[in-house]
Amino acid sequence: MIATLSRLIHSLFYRPDLLQVAALCWRETDNGLEILLIRSLDSNRWIIPKGWPMRGKTLSQAAEIEAWEEAGVSGQISADPIGSFQYEKRRGSGVKQSCTVQVFALHVTTRKDDFPEADLRRAKWFSQADARKRLREPDLQALIQNHFTP
Repeated sequence: MIATLSRLIHSLFYRPDLLQVAALCWRETDNGLEILLIRSLDSNRWIIPKGWPMRGKTLSQAAEIEAWEEAGVSGQISADPIGSFQYEKRRGSGVKQSCTVQVFALHVTTRKDDFPEADLRRAKWFSQADARKRLREPDLQALIQNHFTP
């Protein structure tokens, strides 16, 4: 009886991680490697372009599309994820749910001013160190440091 009740309570509150994809957008400049961060729509904090997997697209293709829609960038995306991080997403209902985000490196070759979310987003290039300081997710901070360090 207690085991059944425990399973019932667990099933009411347990939510498996949701899967999202993200593009870690980077470029080389005379001042070194830079990372592109964008402002989130809800909390105005610095994040990387991310979104949901898309039917008929690979995870890397979906990440590439998110980078275009949210930051107006395109280039060469990695076929395989360079890592992942987790964060808590607040759903429309107010319930928080854990998300696992697969991250793909996008070497930016083109940036346009006119893109789908241009009126909603602010984007800015940062050095690796400055980008890590502005991000809240420790696993994403570590991913940036580890991926680009020889």
